[in-house]
Amino acid sequence: MPTTPSPPEPRSAVRTLLRLWPYVRPVRARLFTAAFIAILASCIGLVIPLVLKWMVDGPVADRDPAGVWLGALYLLLLGLAEALLFGFRRWLVARPLSHVEASMRADLYRHLQRLPVAFHDRWPSGQLLSRATTDLMLLRMFLAFPLTFLLVNGVTILVGVIIMLVQDWTLGLVILVPAVPVLITCVVFEKRYSGAARLAQDQVGDLTTVVEEGVLGIRIIKGFGRHRSQALAFRELSGKLRGTELHKARLLATILGVIVTLPELAIGAALVLGAVQVADGSLSAGTLVAFLSTALALRWPVDSIGFLLAMSQEAATATERYFEVMDAEPESGAATGSRASSSGGTPRAARVGGGGPPGRVGEAPRDAERRSVPPGESRSPAPTGRRPRPPVPPEGHDCPRDSGLRFENVGFRYPDAPEGTSPVLHGIDLHIHPGESLALVGATGSGKTTLTALVPRLHEVTEGRITLNGTDITEMSREELRSRVAVAFEEPTLFSATVGENVLMGGGTTDEDLAHALAVAQADFAHALPQGTHTQVGEQGLSLSGGQRQRLALARAVVGRPDFLVLDDPLSALDVHTEAAVEAALRRVLADTTALIVAHRPSTVLLADRVALLSGGRITAVGTHHELLRTHPEYAHLMSGAPAGAEEDQR
Repeated sequence: MPTTPSPPEPRSAVRTLLRLWPYVRPVRARLFTAAFIAILASCIGLVIPLVLKWMVDGPVADRDPAGVWLGALYLLLLGLAEALLFGFRRWLVARPLSHVEASMRADLYRHLQRLPVAFHDRWPSGQLLSRATTDLMLLRMFLAFPLTFLLVNGVTILVGVIIMLVQDWTLGLVILVPAVPVLITCVVFEKRYSGAARLAQDQVGDLTTVVEEGVLGIRIIKGFGRHRSQALAFRELSGKLRGTELHKARLLATILGVIVTLPELAIGAALVLGAVQVADGSLSAGTLVAFLSTALALRWPVDSIGFLLAMSQEAATATERYFEVMDAEPESGAATGSRASSSGGTPRAARVGGGGPPGRVGEAPRDAERRSVPPGESRSPAPTGRRPRPPVPPEGHDCPRDSGLRFENVGFRYPDAPEGTSPVLHGIDLHIHPGESLALVGATGSGKTTLTALVPRLHEVTEGRITLNGTDITEMSREELRSRVAVAFEEPTLFSATVGENVLMGGGTTDEDLAHALAVAQADFAHALPQGTHTQVGEQGLSLSGGQRQRLALARAVVGRPDFLVLDDPLSALDVHTEAAVEAALRRVLADTTALIVAHRPSTVLLADRVALLSGGRITAVGTHHELLRTHPEYAHLMSGAPAGAEEDQR
């Protein structure tokens, strides 16, 4: 089962938890105030035994009913004050800690949107989901309770021990005897529980992945009758998680057994010794009552050590898992000026034309794209609906070398590829002139999709360079690059949003942009939906057919009227009649757009001005469709629809 990369080496829980300080700093005043109030409330609780001593040695011994009633009133007021202070503490921390959790979740989601595609390829979505939900919930609980009460209980125990030693130092020493074995047990428990907590939280992530895949792939599961095998896989992972949780429970039971038993034995021994001293007259009954009441008041602070340490270890593990993602290097929004071999990319939610629907997951990315337009260039449609571009050179004239889209000795190797393996792409030299459409043809696994992903920098080239109108794309910010290059992939991704939001995330801003894009993509079916373009398409767009999803993805790619268009087999899921209509509309778009189109069939190839054949990671032929049919057997073979050769997939 896929899981996260191996966890780091054992670490200090305190050092790990200190990484939360930037999030806690804005609410530190309320947290410190709440801790002080909790300490004050606990100390008030320790005054109660002293009142009992006064009552036993005074009014009770003197048979003074008025004094007893007065003492009872004191006890009532102290108990009420303690309860009110603890309630006030809870009110103080509730709102700021929910704000901390929300801030961390927002930062995590924002960071996930900026991480490269290579990161998302390695990490199962369930692991990321568990970090954004379960782990952050654990951190909020830690900040609300264990963080405060580890301090409060520590101060309470210290003050209580001092009070007992002042009452009678011999009885106090008896009470302190279990301190050493309890401390040793806590140290051993912390080391063992830390590993178990990490394993359990990773297993929760794996289980979340299985559930998510089972829901998203329910049609496949039902269609192939695989519900039993899926249920078996779920039970297996669930059983492992159950075993880990039981192991955690055994560890917790062990430390609780030690922490509860030893202090109880010490209190029993102190009771016997104190009773003997009272009988001898060396200790007053009130002092013994006060001593034992103080010892009993410390039972909760001592007994809570076990589960407070357990919650702290789980919080430390959750913090570690959270920052494993936050520490991952994001793709830079600015120009890099270099070719990192680690592969840049857009977030998973932005792989098809944008980062998310307007008003939902994609509002910020769309705004960023509009802000990234250079001065003097407007994203709003001009009268022609397009941004100024270099003119298409007249027939018979050479195109300037630096214009259009150019690949210069481009090579690419996946960062996780084994040492010694051949690169996916190498020596790619290709020039797409301004306003020209070029079809990219090749056998399955030849690297076509990888090549198209290099243009918007979903991956970074590892050799050579790619230029747009003479500018190296690594010298452009990703925002600027992706505002000029639109992408539609073969597998369209739609979000749980309206049709209009899904389309306009590609860069459009008005209803006219939406209507134009739907018309170009022959997606007029959207107007016939129950709420028109305001209809929710559902998760992954599964309420629509494959052809409908693909047309909406195509509409998203053209809605921003981009300078450069990258289409990965955009017609693969369309029927013959719809394909013909979309092709006619695309011809109008491609007439003044520089486009790179991955094609698998002649009808798509005929949309392009020229064709490039990709074979073995290299461009082996460039020409028109008819030229390559006559002169290149491999191309003729691919276009004939005959079974493919014995080429091995490179990726």
